[in-house]
Amino acid sequence: MLRILKVLLLISSISIALYGIVVYGFLELGIAVHPAMKMAYQAHPIGIYLHVFASLVALAIGPFQFNINLRRNNTKLHKLLGKIYLLGVLLGSLSGLYMAHFSFGGMVSHVGFICLAVLWFVTGFNAYTSIINKKIQQHYFWMFLNFSLTFAAVTLRIGLGIGFGTGIPFEVFYPYLAWICWVPNLIVAIILLKTTYKNANL
Repeated sequence: MLRILKVLLLISSISIALYGIVVYGFLELGIAVHPAMKMAYQAHPIGIYLHVFASLVALAIGPFQFNINLRRNNTKLHKLLGKIYLLGVLLGSLSGLYMAHFSFGGMVSHVGFICLAVLWFVTGFNAYTSIINKKIQQHYFWMFLNFSLTFAAVTLRIGLGIGFGTGIPFEVFYPYLAWICWVPNLIVAIILLKTTYKNANL
């Protein structure tokens, strides 16, 4: 069951990363979002492009970093990918913090995305300082939490699909999606860590 979940995690992460590359790399900026969001995107193209592509790099790399064979048998590659991942988190969180102020849905959305960006940055920073100080278990702990926030890129799209599928107006459900896309992820990650962290085979 755990292996199936890992495969689903990998497939969904890579799928959304590829989707983002196509939509934001080859199509008109904002073509796949609400008209009001499109205006904000086009008014701040550097911010949105930096946020999207930095986040997609982290999303695509993240699942591989939890592969125990990679961590044990190819340490150099694991370290290299880790540096690229955390650079993606750094740029993605800072640009996300900036773009959160222009998010659709008013203050509920703004605060939700700001909290996501801040926690994404903090957990990434803690993961970095932990490994610098050779605290392997703490590094794993913070990276686990950090990727749960990175995975918000996936759960956001799932939430959009559910929202549209239920027929709830976009203007009604989207502000709450700014919280729903990451809070459950973080809660699940904390629960998993509390039940497995002490005995984890890192």
